[in-house]
Amino acid sequence: MGYKDALNIEDLRRIAEKRLPRVAYEFLAGGTEDDVTLQHNRAVFERIRFRPRTLVDVSGRSQQVSVFGKTFSAPFGIAPTGAAGLYGFAADIALARAAREAGVPFVLSTASFEPLEKVAREAAGGTLWFQLYMSKDRAAARNLVTRALDAGYEALIVTTDVPVQANREYNRRNGFTIPFRLNLANMIDGALHPHWLFGVFLRTLLDSGIPRFQNLDTNVGGRIIAKPIDEFRARREALDWSDFRWLRELWPHKLFVKGVLRADDALLALQHGADGVFISNHGGRQLDGAISPLEALPEIRAAVGRRLALVVDSGIRRGSDIVKALAFGADMAFVGRATLYGIAAGGEAGAQHAIGILRSEIERVLALLGCPSLRELNADYLWHPDFTPVPAVAPGKSASLASLAARP
Repeated sequence: MGYKDALNIEDLRRIAEKRLPRVAYEFLAGGTEDDVTLQHNRAVFERIRFRPRTLVDVSGRSQQVSVFGKTFSAPFGIAPTGAAGLYGFAADIALARAAREAGVPFVLSTASFEPLEKVAREAAGGTLWFQLYMSKDRAAARNLVTRALDAGYEALIVTTDVPVQANREYNRRNGFTIPFRLNLANMIDGALHPHWLFGVFLRTLLDSGIPRFQNLDTNVGGRIIAKPIDEFRARREALDWSDFRWLRELWPHKLFVKGVLRADDALLALQHGADGVFISNHGGRQLDGAISPLEALPEIRAAVGRRLALVVDSGIRRGSDIVKALAFGADMAFVGRATLYGIAAGGEAGAQHAIGILRSEIERVLALLGCPSLRELNADYLWHPDFTPVPAVAPGKSASLASLAARP
């Protein structure tokens, strides 16, 4: 099966699983520890049901959304994903181009193998945001933020839910550590996946040598076989809101906090000058047992009103998931694994195919839901076994559904 035969994101995942060596696939698809959060992210989406309206004219429906006065062609973007170059050649550039063609934003990860300046050049004309893993070294952070500003990135997303590295046991079992060291099992596994070996690994070596983390704080960046990234990680646990306030004074454009799951943290972000938050549990890859973003969303929207832009990621596999997030009050959703599965299955074209799948699903769900436009979408279109449906709210506002967090 090729990527063109994929009818949904799960089909792309299966193709990716076959094409990638185990060390790469498990790093992409896995969560942390017992995968409780990873599985729960999906379970929350699946527990919610739709309450469609009938005999509604939906012939003129549109997926366009506006965030910060900028209109996007679909209500989702591509989330930052570290080490994307493990899954496809120059994957970050391919993802940025796919996002540009689809008219949606792309967020480049600090942990990219591609220099942020090169991504900006290669995907010129698209909406580019930069995700920052910030250390306590302010001089190095200033240098990196200045690079993003000079390269034309329109927003900065500060990821705050990684004070320490998660306990990803599959990485240790697979020998995938930083610094990375090849072992016999990894070499055999790579050789058994010739599409990846020649199309990704060897092509990358011939093009640019051993992959490097090109956008870490410049004082500690280096190759994936080098030690400095461990030193960089060690400096993150001392960060606090004073560092965010310092960053707010440094960055003149839109600024997000990524990794928020509580209303009081969202209010602190607002207090310290944030323009928006990513409600996220890092795709289930950090704290196992954390609540899902969808559970946190209604409370956060009720607390901040329209004073912050709220975007949601983690666990999104269908267009219907995106519709549910928007109905609960999100301004946009972001997908990470979905487009990486597309990259692994078919490069840039595969990523475009993943985006197209999600868009077509959103289009179909809106029609079947009897909802003419995203502006009219609200929680009255949803049902959950743990709450009583609430009256419809004004377009663009979120109903308070605190009981959504109740476990079945």
